[in-house]
Amino acid sequence: MPSPFPAMDPYLEAPAIWEDFHASLAGEIKIRLAPLLRPRYYAALTPRVTYEEVTVEQMRGVKPDVTVYKVSDRPLAGGRIAIAPAPVSGLVTLELPVKEQSVEIREAQTRLLVTVIEILSPVNKRRGHEAFEAYRKKRRDLLRSSAHLIEIDLLRAGERPPLSTALPDAPYFVFLHREEARPKVDIWPLRIQEAIPVFPVPLLEPDPDVPLELGAAIRKIYDESAYDLRIDYSQPPPKPDFPLEDAAWIEGLPR
Repeated sequence: MPSPFPAMDPYLEAPAIWEDFHASLAGEIKIRLAPLLRPRYYAALTPRVTYEEVTVEQMRGVKPDVTVYKVSDRPLAGGRIAIAPAPVSGLVTLELPVKEQSVEIREAQTRLLVTVIEILSPVNKRRGHEAFEAYRKKRRDLLRSSAHLIEIDLLRAGERPPLSTALPDAPYFVFLHREEARPKVDIWPLRIQEAIPVFPVPLLEPDPDVPLELGAAIRKIYDESAYDLRIDYSQPPPKPDFPLEDAAWIEGLPR
């Protein structure tokens, strides 16, 4: 069953779905670009791992593997010694891995980095998180390099990457930083009522841009991953709330 949204489905922003969606989207972008890049270029996934602090009351359902050791009840040499139980117990903050994927386009012969496609994650937009600072540093390094940078921001919450110009009112954005055009940035606001356009992916001169069908990629992932079975559309979308006009439009969608 397809998503009721013609563009980005805001229900995919839910924490229980986002990491899976993020990884699937990066892989689908790579697959779609690969045949368009041959024979001079190739696309590859570049993984990175950061950590999210989570406080849990028990280990059930937590990502990391936990090994349980059985303590022997045989008495120690010299007789049994009484061991006092801990008078107080508490909760520990665990660090769970958060996996992110970038798509890199490189020249096949020289391995030269040509274009980087970043799909922003919640931790990249949360000031104070180590991944926020790490992404800002990576972004600065890329903008100082000879590579093009595409930033895909499909998250409404958090702090967007810095720009010196104000952004229009929209829930999602795609930013294209062409190496030869800096500091100019091409910006596509993405609205939930409108289909997502096809975006250019720049390469080395004199090669022309190749198209990225982001909307088609999202629809394909939604269908193949059966997100309709995991999403309860009778509930409001994840926070933050939409403006009244968008909220009313969402409320009128067929469920």
